[in-house]
Parts: sequence; structure tokens; C-alpha cells
Amino acid sequence: MQSISLSMHGQESIIFKRRDDMGKGKWFAVVLLVSAVLLAGLAFNTDVIAKKRMVFGGGPAGGTFQVVANAIQTYGPVKDIEGFTVKAQSSAGSVENLRKVDSGKHQFSVVYSGHVYLGRNGMMKNDTNKYENVMAVAYLYGAPAQLVVKKGSGIKSTKDLVGKRVGVGNAGSGAFANCEMFFTHMGIWDKIERNAMGYNDAAQAFGNNQLDAFWLFTAFPSGAVIMAAQTNDIELINIGQDAEDSGYFKKYPYFGKLAIPSGTYKGVDHDTPSFFDSTLWVANADVSADTVYELLSKIYTDEGLAHMVGQKKTFKAMKIKDGVKGIVTPLHPGAERFWKEKGVI
Repeated sequence: MQSISLSMHGQESIIFKRRDDMGKGKWFAVVLLVSAVLLAGLAFNTDVIAKKRMVFGGGPAGGTFQVVANAIQTYGPVKDIEGFTVKAQSSAGSVENLRKVDSGKHQFSVVYSGHVYLGRNGMMKNDTNKYENVMAVAYLYGAPAQLVVKKGSGIKSTKDLVGKRVGVGNAGSGAFANCEMFFTHMGIWDKIERNAMGYNDAAQAFGNNQLDAFWLFTAFPSGAVIMAAQTNDIELINIGQDAEDSGYFKKYPYFGKLAIPSGTYKGVDHDTPSFFDSTLWVANADVSADTVYELLSKIYTDEGLAHMVGQKKTFKAMKIKDGVKGIVTPLHPGAERFWKEKGVI
């Protein structure tokens, strides 16, 4: 007499015995039947079914975009969701995220409201494509422009950068796109020595006297600027005044005005006027409404928002009452349902 033992994860072992007088055909049929039963059980075993992977596009090292993606990925209640898992992925920034969400390579991302608006309407620089698959989910925080120079450099306004070496942000990032747009408006984009690099790399090059200035478009305080202020006495340029005097706010009305408070960075003891764009959480239009609704329901709770603030103080701006602030493009259906229930819209 011969025997065979079959077992599966989570299933009780089953032992079948074959008598010598059982025909080979019948024995083969029994094995096929048992295999089918066990495979059917496996299909219903939720422990071994892989979760659907949702990619959340962040940004370059040293930027707040990546902190957003990492924070959502690591939040306990998000990790415990049964149907899908969130995977943070670095990127060049806002413009790359816009394109990847539109194509479906990213299910979620962080993108500036201005880029969502320009992209949806085919108004991106040198890009007439219409990115209509990118839908707003929530307002996150305001990202201001920051232009760092060394104290005593003689650079007092944006126009003083002519002939200077300037870090302008990663190619493909929101920082780079906004720098190009603002500097072009100011008539200096083609009159500076442009260095496309991330914030941390720019701060290091600035400290090594390889740059005269570097531009950021991110929440404050920025770790890169803090790094730069540790090795040099720094100043922030009053680009808010430059924007006001040049008619920038009239040309691009989605930008808001603000001032970076005195004491935000070492040695900068006065408020510095600037402008900002709203940073948005966005989703691909094909992501289910239930998925978007469930994620918002996990993050926009007292505990979820406390987790976000624990990752970076910038996220104090994330509030239910401001959930759709700065959004001028269509909401994802799951987000619309959530914010309606919260009485925001």
C-alpha cells in the first residue's frame, strides 16, 4: 500500500492511501480532484493573496513632497488596510508627478495646484498635452518660493542674479518649472548660469562656493536651507516685492502672497515677502472612489493628522476645514464624497 500526504498553508494535512489494486487512471483522477479543492481553498485564503499596490509619488531628497508620501505609507491604519498597500516612490517633483499620475504609473502623488490647472488646460511650458486624468483629492499645505544668497553678496533682488551661478531645482520638478516661469517673467532666465539640482545638493554646492544662490519652492523651514545656514551667513531675497512690482500676481492669479517669518532660519531676523502655490494630493481618475475615500478617512482623523504633523510641522496646515483650499480643478469622486460628508463642500 502506498500513501501520499498533501498539505497547504492554513489547511489540515490530508493523507490519501492507494491500494495496489486501484487503477492508475482512478488514482490520477483522485489527485487532480484533491489538487483542485486545495487550490480553491488557497484562492479564498486572504493571508496569501497579494494586496493591490498603490504607488504614491513623492519628490526629491530634501523636499516635503517625499515626506508626504513616506508619512502616508508608514501610517499604521493605512498599512492595515486589507485591499491595497501604499508604496511611496521618489520623483523629480510636481511636473513629473503630474505626468505619471495622468498615465497611471502613479495612483497618487503630490502636485502643485498651478500645475494641475495648467496641465489640465494644455498650458504647460512647451507642452500642449492636456492631463485630464489627474484629479484633486485634498489640500496639503502652501509651498512658498525661497531664494537663498550669502549675506553681504550684494544680491538684493532677483535681477541682481544676472551672471550668477544659481541652483534652480531638479529638472522635471515643480521647483524648476516655477523658477523658470518666474525668472523668465523677470527677464533673467537666460542671463544666469543655471544649475539643475535637488535642494540638498544645492545647499552643499552653495556651502562649497560653487553657487551664488539657490532657489526652492517648498514648505518652510526647509532642511536644505537650515543646512546652508549652518555653514554660511545667509539672506533670503524679497521675491514677493519683485513679483508685485513686475505684475506677476496679475499674470498668474493662482499664486498667493505670504511672508517667511523672522527667525525661520538662522541669521534671518526679518519677515521676507514671497509667494506660494497650494500643494495638493492628487489621484488618477481610474482609482476607485472607495479607495480614495478610505485613504482620506484614515488620514483626516485626529490621530492621522497628528501622525502627519509628527513627520513635519508643515502639515499643521492639513485641516478638515481647509480640505479643498486652493483647488481650482475637478475633485476625484471619492474625495468629493468625503468632503461633502465633512460639510466642506
